[in-house]
Amino acid sequence: MYENDKYYIINRNKLSLFWKWICQSTQHVLYVWIWIILKTTEMEDTIMIKRIGMLTSGGDCQALNATMRGVVKGLSNNLDELEVYGFDDGYKGLIYGKYRMLTSKDFSGILTQGGTILGTSRQPFKLMRVPDENGLDKVEAMKQTYYKLCLDCLVILGGNGTQKTANLLREEGLNIIHLPKTIDNDIYGTDMTFGFQSAVNIATNAIDCIHTTASSHGRVFIVEIMGHKVGSLTLHAGVAGGADIILIPEIPYDIKKVTAAIQKRAKAGKRFTILAVAEGAISKEDAELPKRNTKRNWKPEQRNIRPFPMRLLTRSTKRSEAKSALQFRDIHREAENHVRMTAFFPQESVQVQRR
Repeated sequence: MYENDKYYIINRNKLSLFWKWICQSTQHVLYVWIWIILKTTEMEDTIMIKRIGMLTSGGDCQALNATMRGVVKGLSNNLDELEVYGFDDGYKGLIYGKYRMLTSKDFSGILTQGGTILGTSRQPFKLMRVPDENGLDKVEAMKQTYYKLCLDCLVILGGNGTQKTANLLREEGLNIIHLPKTIDNDIYGTDMTFGFQSAVNIATNAIDCIHTTASSHGRVFIVEIMGHKVGSLTLHAGVAGGADIILIPEIPYDIKKVTAAIQKRAKAGKRFTILAVAEGAISKEDAELPKRNTKRNWKPEQRNIRPFPMRLLTRSTKRSEAKSALQFRDIHREAENHVRMTAFFPQESVQVQRR
């Protein structure tokens, strides 16, 4: 055998070993790719499972159950796997870990049901950073519950106070979705909150029902309507219910103009007047006082007296009896006759005398 033949055989063996190594390496690479594909598929399957939490906080109103049902139904139609955890009694359930997994049966038949199936409670925003009676940090407790359940987001239904706490949790790094719930319709950036329309319907019906009684007895009726510091509910219900005078916080009232409007109706032969007054309505005099110092700037004898409809005329803080008078016109009589009412408030009983 020649030297060239030996060199050829050696190179051929090296080439065979090289191709063998390539094949083995390719096989290994193939195994790696198969493993990556399988793991990626598993991860995709895991990502498709969404976990959300839901709670209702603050006062209850119509459409709470309907809204929760709509959220779950919408997500269920767009996700393969969905887990929903409901927290009992608002933020309390999130703080103390009181929750339960909800199924489709829980959301069946609640479309027209009032209240909330999760329960609710009031947790003032200003106390969220204050530890409870056992020294528990509420914010940290809510975060631990969120991460314990591996939630993708937390859906919160509530009004202004609830929204502030929801924003606090957002600032802490949680994924938060807040749905505006309030009969006051006073949440910033929202055209109409759910719960508002049903409250308008109820308040409108109340004003409408008073018409017959007011007409029969020939009286002035004052209907106080909720709404906190916003007059949307009173304005909508007052217009729809046919109130003769509407007082809202956005427009401070002049008591003289209110009285003049009542007298004008009496001169026109109207037997009654209905006033729709928002709970936050305020007079022009009080509106000119510094904000949050309204009662602080009142005289001592004026405190604890509502500016409307009870107007203070005489009050003694030293005596056991206090007197107040209402300046409303008796529309059964003519011209400027007024009905005066003196209310005596003894220590043990209350007697009302008219003259």
